[in-house]
Amino acid sequence: MFDAAPMLRDVFGFDAFRPGQEEIVDAVTAGENVLAIMPTGGGKSLCFQLPALMREGVTVVISPLIALMRDQVRGLQEAGVAAGALTSGNTPEETDAVWEALEAGRLKLLYMAPERLAAGSALGMLRRINVSLIAVDEAHCVSQWGHDFRPDYLRIGELRRALNVPLAAFTATADAETQDEIVEKLFDGTPPQKFLRGFDRPNIHLAFAAKDGPRKQILDFAAARKTQSGIVYCGTRNKTEVLAKALRDEGHSACHYHGGMDPEDRRIVETRFAREDGLIVVATVAFGMGIDKPDIRWVAHADLPKSIEAYYQEIGRAGRDGAPAETLTLFGPDDIRLRRSQIDEGLAPPERRMADHARLNALLGLAEALVCRRQTLLGYFGERAEPCGKCDLCDSPPQVFDGTTPVRMALSAILRTEEWFGAGHLIDILLGNETDKIRARRHDALSTYGIGKEWSRPQWQAIFRQMMGHDLVRPDPERHGALRMTEAAKPILKGEAQINLRKDTIRKATRRPAVKAMVSDEDAPLLSALKAKRRALAEAARVPAYVIFPDRTLIEMAETRPATLDDMARISGIGAKKLERYGSTFLEVLTGAVEEVHPARRKLAGRDQGGIYDRLLEVQSQLSRGPDGIDKPLTCSASQLAKVAQLRPDDPRGLEQVLGDRRHERFGAAFLDVLQQAG
Repeated sequence: MFDAAPMLRDVFGFDAFRPGQEEIVDAVTAGENVLAIMPTGGGKSLCFQLPALMREGVTVVISPLIALMRDQVRGLQEAGVAAGALTSGNTPEETDAVWEALEAGRLKLLYMAPERLAAGSALGMLRRINVSLIAVDEAHCVSQWGHDFRPDYLRIGELRRALNVPLAAFTATADAETQDEIVEKLFDGTPPQKFLRGFDRPNIHLAFAAKDGPRKQILDFAAARKTQSGIVYCGTRNKTEVLAKALRDEGHSACHYHGGMDPEDRRIVETRFAREDGLIVVATVAFGMGIDKPDIRWVAHADLPKSIEAYYQEIGRAGRDGAPAETLTLFGPDDIRLRRSQIDEGLAPPERRMADHARLNALLGLAEALVCRRQTLLGYFGERAEPCGKCDLCDSPPQVFDGTTPVRMALSAILRTEEWFGAGHLIDILLGNETDKIRARRHDALSTYGIGKEWSRPQWQAIFRQMMGHDLVRPDPERHGALRMTEAAKPILKGEAQINLRKDTIRKATRRPAVKAMVSDEDAPLLSALKAKRRALAEAARVPAYVIFPDRTLIEMAETRPATLDDMARISGIGAKKLERYGSTFLEVLTGAVEEVHPARRKLAGRDQGGIYDRLLEVQSQLSRGPDGIDKPLTCSASQLAKVAQLRPDDPRGLEQVLGDRRHERFGAAFLDVLQQAG
């Protein structure tokens, strides 16, 4: 089997694979057709980037958003990998550099947007450059009825057939139906080797709350996480602008983002978010898949997402570095009505509308869950889980009551008014309010008039919302949103079934303590200094800060305080190229001094050969004037010592070839002793 470990360490700076990565890397490297479903932040990109370096030829990566491609290319180039992207966002110089590298046979990874496949010249170009693998990121975009459908993804299967090369498809969000679509459209129905690495993101705290002054709820949530990078998703463009201003008024660094903005203004926001620490972006879902920032500490939804897949994709922007992250999703009856009407008024065929209602029901089931949210979320994706201890329901188990009686009252009121009215009028009937509308329609004569005075209006509003959440009633778009009963409601109305409701969702605090500090108080000033140095380097190079080093690497530096380049090389995320480029700079921040190291020795930092080099240097110093200290001074060059440390010749002849006669005579026997002791 392939040994990817050296390249994993030297190029990407990791000592070990994350769970599930190694077997995927092996299969892709071996040229298998692969479908890998991995959680966001689980290391999908490594599973095609590493095989690309281990295989001959060029790996073409089809990815849906320019910002995402550019970030990955920058990161690879920083690690010393020949990668490029052909996108509409390129400068002429960038495009020329990509073509030059392709013609010279240097490029290993070529990123392309799916829309480029529509150009007639694309196939000819790809035939010429020796493509050996196609990698498809965000493969769920091939699903015609999914939330991220991209029509040009349908061309990828044709491309695979034309080039006759293996294809590896990756996604973080695909239920069974979407997986079947991927297999059909990308692999012509022939099942690839499938890897399902689980959907759990244990570092992300999950929380939902009923809307109760939603602007204040979002502001309180952000205030408890001040100076941390976050995203607030909103359902409308106008709301992004209003909420961003409210956050700025509260002292946050915040900006808005939506599809109606000028493209240049959107790029400015994307660049700011990538490079600035602590910026909050208030956005529509247009700010979705292009965000690859690893240190987003929280994601809030000011409005209900469209589906569990969309929810999972959007909260997946948080905590990609594996450190703790938090989420909050607000929802209310208006959200539910809007989502129902979007489905009912859409152009999809009836069977698709039924499936979309079922998907919305699954999301509402998550919102109105009575037990661990992670169990509910993973259950949707076909996984079993124990209570997680990292969601709002595990933190504070909800108060539950037998809601059968009030639900039957509400259903009876709907039935007796012939399903022609919304929740507001129905609540007036149940409370016995004497409104003009009730008197005009003689609804004060109904048997349900005034039977619900035991509950207040806010409580009835929560009951109706939960009824919608349990899909007992749905708004009817043909009756201006009037509530109609579903089949699921009839057993309750007839007394054949019971239902439990939450009673703690009317007024529930959404402010939790800020997440645990990322480092101790003792290490915090050093982490700030390391971040300042990273920011200066990133601004000078005009790249996002995390392309230099992600937060988790700086945190490990602050906590372990490496004193030498050898120590620095053992930090996760520091490969050989980054150590050479940035090691001394960050070491100066950590130690207050620059470690003077010969470049030949620097290349061996963190490896066994580095220790051998140091021992050879020590022995050379002892023998530089001969065994008795009276001979003419003689030394080896740093490159000679490095070559001995790397080659480890185990006999005098091999050592003499590296050192030459004179130096072998002086140092040969002692050097062989060092090499033998090193094993």
